[in-house]
Amino acid sequence: MGQVIACANQKGGVGKTTTVVNLASYFAIAGDRVLVIDFDPQGNATSGFGIDRAALDRSIYDAVIDDARLTDLLVSGPTEGLSIVPSSIALAGAEIELAPLEQRERRLARLIRSVTADYDYILIDSPPSLGLLTVNALTAADSVLIPIQCEYYALEGLTQLIATINLVRDHLNPALEIKGVVLTMYDARTNLSADVAAEVRRHLGATVYQTIIPRSVRLSEAPSHGLPISLYRPDSRGAEAYAALAAEIRAQDGRTVRIDTARVA
Repeated sequence: MGQVIACANQKGGVGKTTTVVNLASYFAIAGDRVLVIDFDPQGNATSGFGIDRAALDRSIYDAVIDDARLTDLLVSGPTEGLSIVPSSIALAGAEIELAPLEQRERRLARLIRSVTADYDYILIDSPPSLGLLTVNALTAADSVLIPIQCEYYALEGLTQLIATINLVRDHLNPALEIKGVVLTMYDARTNLSADVAAEVRRHLGATVYQTIIPRSVRLSEAPSHGLPISLYRPDSRGAEAYAALAAEIRAQDGRTVRIDTARVA
């Protein structure tokens, strides 16, 4: 049975989509069967895998609103074992369309139940908000992965996110857990990044992963080429960091096969 992980933070620009795209790639490289569901109307995970949203006939919108099957929406990723359910701009209006529907918070959960047996990891890229789409992602998930950038006000809004997670746990998804917290955009040249990382660890303790994702030009460039960092620049610091994070998460899950970055070099 596949593990469903929602990557969520209502703050934009924290590396959420970058984390989903690159973790998915390294999970697949390690031999896992991986599904990415792009649940963000901006569709950055979709384009980050080189998928032209304008050329798509259907997207996750059609599943959530019109009950299309996820298996009919799958697009193959650039790495063997990786599939994507793409997003489209139509998803931007989905919150309004979902409002009057029965079981509106569970639409995505119902869809995912039909495919969990086919994957080891299902990663949901949530929108940078705490609206109905994010609630759907949290209700469908087994756990939440929270990226926090190593910048000023890093913890701002985290209390609200945790409150939302607790509300979903209390009313919709009692089994929901926090998978872990990922420190992103770390700049070793500044005291600020070190101070923020220390503050986050002081507040959140063992939930923070040891692997830290650096601020990286290569990570920023990769989406413009429609490639995860494992295929764009597998020798870069950003690639090494995401490979290490994927290995740390897999070890947390008892999946001990080592990720061989040479496969994509």
